[in-house]
Amino acid sequence: MIDIKTHPCFNKDAKGKYARVHLPVAPQCNIHCNYCKRDYDCVNESRPGVTSEVLTPEQALAYTIRLREKMPHLSVVGIAGPGDPFANPIQTMKTLHLIRNEFPDMVLCLSSNGLNVLPYVDELKELEVSHVTITINGTDTETLSKLYKWVRFEKRGYFGEQAASILLKNQLEAIRALKRAGITVKANTIVVPGINDNVVVDLAAEMKELGVDIMNTIPLYPVEGTPFEDFEEPSPAMMKELRKGIKEHLPPMTHCSRCRADAVGLLGKDDPEAKQILSEVSKLSVNVDTTRPYVAVTSHEGLLVNQHLGEAAQVYIFRETPNGYRMVEQRPTPKPGAGKDRWEKLAESLNDCRAMLVGGIGPSPSSVIGRAGIKIVEMTGLIDEGLDAVYKGKELRTLKKSDVFACGSDCSGKGTGCG
Repeated sequence: MIDIKTHPCFNKDAKGKYARVHLPVAPQCNIHCNYCKRDYDCVNESRPGVTSEVLTPEQALAYTIRLREKMPHLSVVGIAGPGDPFANPIQTMKTLHLIRNEFPDMVLCLSSNGLNVLPYVDELKELEVSHVTITINGTDTETLSKLYKWVRFEKRGYFGEQAASILLKNQLEAIRALKRAGITVKANTIVVPGINDNVVVDLAAEMKELGVDIMNTIPLYPVEGTPFEDFEEPSPAMMKELRKGIKEHLPPMTHCSRCRADAVGLLGKDDPEAKQILSEVSKLSVNVDTTRPYVAVTSHEGLLVNQHLGEAAQVYIFRETPNGYRMVEQRPTPKPGAGKDRWEKLAESLNDCRAMLVGGIGPSPSSVIGRAGIKIVEMTGLIDEGLDAVYKGKELRTLKKSDVFACGSDCSGKGTGCG
């Protein structure tokens, strides 16, 4: 039985007793906040979006194993960036699966902007992810449009109030779904004086109606190089007054440490030795699975990566030989119309492939196939160049697909994702 009372961020009494770790496996972000700047190899700042290293899921597991040996009181594994977990869903979900398999008793949690959480709620429930934090800064699009430079959703970029509307809609739907799944939800709100400080208490009331369990108001930390670098940080008096108002609706969190994306140790007392372990683990090479010698490719003619996976009636199977790359066979793909089952069947049929080169791919197949241990490489160009990237680790210099992938004439879909 997982003891959720050992989560120091949600239970103040656990703050000095139990340690937590944030695994920095999610480097990309799908929104651009005017107060945020993601930094790497930075050891001198303690704020969200900052990490010293970015780990692969396998490295994250090795890191957690070493930490648990060092810290028997480590009770919580979280993913909070340095980007957004669900802008990197394959890395995030694979990491959660690895950790859950190794540590059945561990509390698992996530911190997200909420834009792309909804498709993964059922899987989070299956993994017994018990706590999810959604950063939500208001519920009116005019206010939100001042806080975000852009939002990227389903491979399209949005700006202004349109971006704010899309973000807000997905945040609210995610919160509702998380609560239906029985997951504890914390609302994080960044307080920016003159922008959203006047809506925070009303936001708390709306969060209560959605079933949110606790609310954390975080004062703006002006970061150099961001649009809000010259804004003033909210005064302690302002924050105290806001929390007083929030308390009429929700329990306010009062012990937030504004943690880094690679935070580790007791809340507010990160373990300095763990940073060395993080650095060592980030250099570990993940052994290539020799039982997966092949690479699958979607192609119209077998020379170029130029076909969307959803259109592919077959995939070309390549392998590396002493005399170069050789196409060994063509494998049929499952017929369309089966939704997620189609991609699970395809992943099973490609269990001897270490990677897949595709001209385009939807979020559902990308997630299912990626979590089956098959690396997804989305590109256009010569197949050999993609194979060089997989087998030899060479930099991929072929053109990437544009933000809006134009499906070909064989596509009969309606823009709702491949099935």
